[in-house]
Amino acid sequence: MAETEFSAADFGAPEFGVVEFRASDVRIQRWARSLTRAGQVIVKDGRIALLTSNGREIASAPVTTVSAGKPWFLASDSAVTRINGVRYRLTMGQRNRRPGGAAPVRRFLEALRGAAGRRT
Repeated sequence: MAETEFSAADFGAPEFGVVEFRASDVRIQRWARSLTRAGQVIVKDGRIALLTSNGREIASAPVTTVSAGKPWFLASDSAVTRINGVRYRLTMGQRNRRPGGAAPVRRFLEALRGAAGRRT
């Protein structure tokens, strides 16, 4: 696991490029083990990064090497992604559970597809 530190300015400042997708308050699990309950998922410049709440990198990779999907057996606010051969479960919208929790997951999957399409 990389120990790279990112600041919020690295992913939000205009000079660094446009962020295709950003979600905070994401529960990130390495399947059965919870890594963080308030993490961040960022898709930017053809890369995906999973970060802890304080900006420490959990995993990152080019989107062309990442697989992601929405299995039928997960809740509507969850997705599964495989980064560098490790499977992660991402649950978005942990703090403010509201109807329509699938919207962030759908935007996440669309952002991955879009970023992968532009890079190939």
